[in-house]
Amino acid sequence: MYMSSLTHAASLSSSSLLRQARVAQTVALAWLVVELLLAITAGLLARSIALTAFGADSAVEFITAAVVLAQLWSPGAQALGSDTPSARRASRVVGLGLYAVGGYILVASAYGLLTGLRPEGTNFGVGVALLSVVVMFGLWRWRLSLSERLHSAPLRADAACSAVCLYMGLTLLAGLVLNRLLGWWWADLVAGLGMLWWIVREAQEAMEAARSGHHCETC
Repeated sequence: MYMSSLTHAASLSSSSLLRQARVAQTVALAWLVVELLLAITAGLLARSIALTAFGADSAVEFITAAVVLAQLWSPGAQALGSDTPSARRASRVVGLGLYAVGGYILVASAYGLLTGLRPEGTNFGVGVALLSVVVMFGLWRWRLSLSERLHSAPLRADAACSAVCLYMGLTLLAGLVLNRLLGWWWADLVAGLGMLWWIVREAQEAMEAARSGHHCETC
């Protein structure tokens, strides 16, 4: 009877954690949509390559977050890995999308440096970057804690990708602030190139996941 009660309590606790994980992942998806719209809008208005690239990366990360949410709703969600046909296809799409974003950054940054394209240092763009850093930090910590308690590899990998987004947001913020306060127009282009390292790394991890069926837990 005692063991049965413990098993029942553990099951209830696991179910509660799984519900929290689904809520956290849904919030992350909603935020990625907001981040995408804000970053793309701010990027186009300010002619900022870094902001536009940041928004494009948000669109790609939305796909991976959606795949993880689907896995959290599947049977045996706590232990579900990434070695499924749907997860592999999604990883391949994400990898190709990230390489496309990287290609855009290279071409657009080279064009901007050669032509002296001067993005406008707007408060709107700085605000978007700052808000993204704050929100992504919270989402990263929240989902990382849940993934550890659930022993969920997909959730842990997606939480790690939020950390990458956080680093990119800090890089973006630095470039925008330097442009806004000091008029260093090239800082935006350098920030875009700085994001390239993170984006290519994510793309490589996604393509490896598509090939092997295993995600890197540190993204």
